[in-house]
Amino acid sequence: MAKRDYYEVLGVVKSASADEIKKAYRKLALKYHPDRNKGNKDTESKFKEASEAYHVLSDKERRNNYNQFGHAAFEGSGGRGGFSNFDFSNIFSDIFGSDSFDDIFENFGGQRRRRSSDFRGSDLRYDLSISLEDAYNGKRQEISFSSSDKCGTCDGSGAEPGSKPIPCSTCGGQGQVRSSQGFFTIQQTCPGCSGAGEQISSPCKNCRGIGKKQSKKKIFTNIPKGVDDGTRIRLSGKGEAGIKGSGNGDLYIFVSIENHSIFKRSEENIFYEFPISLADATLGTTVEVPTIDGGKAKVRIPAGTQNGKQFRLKGKGMPMMRSRNCGDLYIRAITEVPVSLTKEQKNLLEQFKKLEDTKTNPIMKDFFEKAKKFWKK
Repeated sequence: MAKRDYYEVLGVVKSASADEIKKAYRKLALKYHPDRNKGNKDTESKFKEASEAYHVLSDKERRNNYNQFGHAAFEGSGGRGGFSNFDFSNIFSDIFGSDSFDDIFENFGGQRRRRSSDFRGSDLRYDLSISLEDAYNGKRQEISFSSSDKCGTCDGSGAEPGSKPIPCSTCGGQGQVRSSQGFFTIQQTCPGCSGAGEQISSPCKNCRGIGKKQSKKKIFTNIPKGVDDGTRIRLSGKGEAGIKGSGNGDLYIFVSIENHSIFKRSEENIFYEFPISLADATLGTTVEVPTIDGGKAKVRIPAGTQNGKQFRLKGKGMPMMRSRNCGDLYIRAITEVPVSLTKEQKNLLEQFKKLEDTKTNPIMKDFFEKAKKFWKK
């Protein structure tokens, strides 16, 4: 079957720039790569066709020859300047860059070359529960946990003191091996050294060649004022030790705030219900209420305060993180109906009841006027 025109294969015009050709091939390579379409002979054929087209059109000399003579320019050349005997990894490195090339194959299900960051230690999580008062004031908190440290005997190398790691016999120190699978050359992480490029001939007796040892740790960290439930604090380098002398992971502290017996928090504001007597709600009074800082504040309760009336104390709430401002304290007055009355108290209330009229109970008056209209319907 006759070959399709290379420009048609890539979907570009004959005057396309080198960048346009590269962009077109990149799109097709990602779409038709065999590892994304396992067992699909049609996409494998399209991938080869696109790669052949890019191989020719990406090179100035080959492109000029193709523009003059078409496919005949490479017939009988034994592959010199044509499509045979070239490495797919070179094309992908040109298109995606060396690091991205490795990542592309990892996403396709293959393996990539191990970089030094791959040996970084694992991150750790620590769940910390604190009181609302601690969240208000901030505190210096001791954290105890188990983790691994770099082995002091081998300084994290995993090799017995006096000895050194040797180049990996499988990959020759490259950290990668290549294998041919028919038409393709596949680059994979070396199974002998896991991509490190070296092997330990004399493992450290203290850590058995791992390069780290488990231990119990105690550290102090500052819990900032205003920290909220669910806040995450990152302590860089306080996680698990890396291997092969690589850096430590991080420690993440997840903060939870304990329920308080009085206060309820909503972001930077604080709420609570304050009980007052029926007499104080009726006649009015001044009360002292608790605040989160451990102090007291005076609140004036005006005469005729209804149940559920809310009072705001500005700036008496939680501190705002990374700010000098504070939220507010909201107090909800709850009128308590007296119980277990004495005979004298009952008599007084009976007398008061006889003296009541609609002026003393405007809410009741309004309700029953509406109810009368409803009953007449």
